[in-house]
Amino acid sequence: MAWQKHVLVVANQTAGSDELIDAMRKRAAGGSTVFTLLMPAGGPGKKRSESRPRLEEALERMWDADLDVKGKLGVDANPLFCVDEFWDPTLYDEIIVSTFPTGVSHWLKVDLPQRIGRLTDAPVEHVVARAEQKALA
Repeated sequence: MAWQKHVLVVANQTAGSDELIDAMRKRAAGGSTVFTLLMPAGGPGKKRSESRPRLEEALERMWDADLDVKGKLGVDANPLFCVDEFWDPTLYDEIIVSTFPTGVSHWLKVDLPQRIGRLTDAPVEHVVARAEQKALA
């Protein structure tokens, strides 16, 4: 069996964005690539179970784009906590973090892509989705 690249994708409201799916397609075009979409659970005033439909909708869009991807729902609303709990350098080669643009994204206000890079010591690609895009259900 040929070597596969394993990429952890961290996204929430931008999980089904065209920009993220395009970035994943480009990565997959470079060779056999398996993705795991990690979506933080809940959020302010939301239950963990409320995130599952958004995760499933994003996965459907990714599968429709012929991407080899599975999904995981994090145990916390904080994406850094989710990555800390989920990250295993023996399983993943790199990370993609998807956010809205500066000024809209809370994740960028807390410097999430760089913090994930420091936490994991892994290559991190930051993908910016259009701000006007509608959030998934």
